Amino acid sequence: MNNACKISLPLHCISFYKTIVMDFFIHPTAVADEGCSIGRGTKIWHFSHIMTSCVIGENCNIGQNVVISPDVVLGNNCKVQNNVSVYTGVICEDDVFLGPSCVFTNVINPRSAVNRKNEYRKTTVGKGASIGANATIVCGHDIGRYAFVGAGAVVTRTVPDYALVVGNPARQTGWVSEYGHKLSFNEHNRAVCPESKQEYELSEGRVRRIK
Repeated sequence: MNNACKISLPLHCISFYKTIVMDFFIHPTAVADEGCSIGRGTKIWHFSHIMTSCVIGENCNIGQNVVISPDVVLGNNCKVQNNVSVYTGVICEDDVFLGPSCVFTNVINPRSAVNRKNEYRKTTVGKGASIGANATIVCGHDIGRYAFVGAGAVVTRTVPDYALVVGNPARQTGWVSEYGHKLSFNEHNRAVCPESKQEYELSEGRVRRIK
């Protein structure tokens, strides 16, 4: 996240600021609070709210009506589709895809009358992972590198690297490549991605890419 730009100007100055610097784009209807950090080449679209102390990496695309809460971290080249809520406690590594209307939680037992801001649970989404439309990630359950969470899934447990999970509650149904294709392992526990031709090995319940 090198070369990120820290917004510390009054909000009425931000439009002028970005016009001069041209490091990132914020649509006029979006709100970026003072104290947030936005990387070069990032685009933030209509009606989204980027809150104070969050960090957004380079070359990200933040869709319409998105909320990025305080202290959230998005790595480089993250794609956040429309109507996504990313709450405090979430860290997304590089190349993460968040599908339309997916949502994270950060409190396991919320009550309107009970303040639990000191009980936020952390969730990390690993490099290259994809979360499908309308999926819900219950806080405290990390998503592994290059994992794929199907549309509408409700994640209630940690998801391993390269795992494909679907349903409510989410259950693992297979493994996927870094290009998002389902992997079929042979009798030697080897599989090849049909698009990239990358080779993978399944051993002791874990998948790794063979370099």
